[in-house]
Amino acid sequence: MTGRIEARLAEMGVTLPDAPPPAANYVPQVVVGDIVYVSGQVAMRDGAFVTGKLGADMSVEDGAAAARLCAISLLAQVRAACGGDLDRLVRVVKLTGFVNSTADFGDQPKVVNGASDFLVEALGDAGRHARSAVSAASLPFGVAVEIEGIFQIRS
Repeated sequence: MTGRIEARLAEMGVTLPDAPPPAANYVPQVVVGDIVYVSGQVAMRDGAFVTGKLGADMSVEDGAAAARLCAISLLAQVRAACGGDLDRLVRVVKLTGFVNSTADFGDQPKVVNGASDFLVEALGDAGRHARSAVSAASLPFGVAVEIEGIFQIRS
């Protein structure tokens, strides 16, 4: 049976993937009380990394689309942390977005808006969150965007 959050995602045309496994020696999420800390999720489409550098070979719109993909992976990780019941999600607390960008690129917030806007559209007020959007000279695998998140869940 699909819960209300996954039903809303389906209305938006989004199906959550299985939670991506970690790429190194870390865990993808840690639950402490009613808080889930999700490790950085990189942009992937059709099993391949979304690569590029904002300000060089990628537009703000393409970067925002990559950030949206990161947010979808974040929700997949939260669902895994909740034993498959995404309706245990209470709210998004904070996102930290890392944007692979040139030294003179200054639109990191517009890029990370791709994740923020998606979460608000999917979750309503529960998707509103504190946030940081920062530049990175490079990111793992050459990805355009990586986003980590903190979420509150029902125990």
